[in-house]
Amino acid sequence: QVHLVESGGGLVQAGGSLRLSCAAAGRTCSNYAMGWFRQAPGKEREFVAAINWSGGSADYADSVKGRFTISRDNAKTTVYLQMSSLKPEDTAVYSCACRRTSLRNFVYWGQGTQVTVSS
Repeated sequence: QVHLVESGGGLVQAGGSLRLSCAAAGRTCSNYAMGWFRQAPGKEREFVAAINWSGGSADYADSVKGRFTISRDNAKTTVYLQMSSLKPEDTAVYSCACRRTSLRNFVYWGQGTQVTVSS
């Protein structure tokens, strides 16, 4: 089993920045792609970004391209999401995931961390 724990969420003003972290414990995620998703109240969970096992390739949702950057440190089994130029519509619970099985499907999921962007 893999246990994923997110941190770094909080309240920020529009235009501000936050960095989310996701630490993996248990079986390592170092050999697998990892990703970030978000879910706003009353909406379905949506893909935000994903990164391959080596960190050499990443993909992003159009809504965050140019503003968010995903990275990973396999030595620390941690994946990060640097979020800049935040908008109120970025408000959501952000969850990380490990072991990608298809474009938007992963095996292991964290509980999430709340990000609130005020206008």
